[in-house]
Amino acid sequence: MLRLHKLTPFILILLSSMGLSSCSEAGFITPPTQALIGSINTTTTEQYPNFSYDGRYLIFASDRQSQRTIYLYDLQKRQLVFLPGLNQLGILQDQPAISADGRYIVYVSELTGKPDIFIYDRQTLKTENITKNILGEVRHPTISGNGRLIAFESNRFGQWNIEVYDRGTNIPLSLPQGLPSPTLPSSTNDKN
Repeated sequence: MLRLHKLTPFILILLSSMGLSSCSEAGFITPPTQALIGSINTTTTEQYPNFSYDGRYLIFASDRQSQRTIYLYDLQKRQLVFLPGLNQLGILQDQPAISADGRYIVYVSELTGKPDIFIYDRQTLKTENITKNILGEVRHPTISGNGRLIAFESNRFGQWNIEVYDRGTNIPLSLPQGLPSPTLPSSTNDKN
């Protein structure tokens, strides 16, 4: 019976001949890690990356400046986009997601003293807490491409469930240029 340690060199040679010995770097466009805060990666933790529909914007959370905050990176301009009013000093902002054209950002914030889901409008610079009346924890929000629907996890019923929040039909939709507006079912949450 052959022992595993005697087979190891044979397995490595076999894997190497099959091209499986290492990962290829082809296709990566990631900028290098920098000590500066104006890029995607720094020497701190970066998490929860999400792209806009066309790949122009990359939203993510980072531990820069000794607190968890939300950053938006414009891949066309290769720079961070300022998000006035979104990040609050001393308050955790985390787990971001972005709509199709980058207008709306949903995220978790502890602004009210508990985790809540907020939506930020980059055009109006307004923020709305959509879970202020939920007793329990919320996490991992996502937003539909047009910005109307927001899904997230909630444990308000004693276990983790998926909840969907409909912002209604009277909101400005977030659509990439040239795409027709989709037809969605009417909402009980419409503000007529």
